[in-house]
Amino acid sequence: MKITVIAVGKLKEKYWKSAIEEYSKRLGRYCSLNIVEVADEKCPENASEEDMNIVRRKEAERISAKISPDAFPVTMEIGGKAFDSEGFASWMDRLPHQGVSHIAFIIGGSVGLDRELCTRSRQAVSFSKLTFPHQMMRVILLEQIYRAFRINRNEPYHK
Repeated sequence: MKITVIAVGKLKEKYWKSAIEEYSKRLGRYCSLNIVEVADEKCPENASEEDMNIVRRKEAERISAKISPDAFPVTMEIGGKAFDSEGFASWMDRLPHQGVSHIAFIIGGSVGLDRELCTRSRQAVSFSKLTFPHQMMRVILLEQIYRAFRINRNEPYHK
């Protein structure tokens, strides 16, 4: 399985980078992982809805350019399908049986994802109704992917 994580913005804090490195290393035995960062668009301080739409559109163009034609695009959205860890693992386990060998998880920037990009997604996934910083979402996503592989192989992982 090939997994690409396309995320808006660069990780600056050492602790986020360290966590990403750790889960990337752990995932190396289960999949081919590629993390792609696209530049975030500057958003005005007191941005209007139209300003935020412009930011989302520009970031969506950058994201779209990085989605491989063979990828199954999955957007991370608050309104997406909510899974528990076992359900997420089961969903990931079914994808190869449906002909999917490459998943592209897409994480938006500070103002979220463009609606048009979301409609082109094959699956919207939510890990919570809460809003997380997009940097933290990368770590949560990688941890849940790692957990899914462990669950699917009946390997121990703390509950």
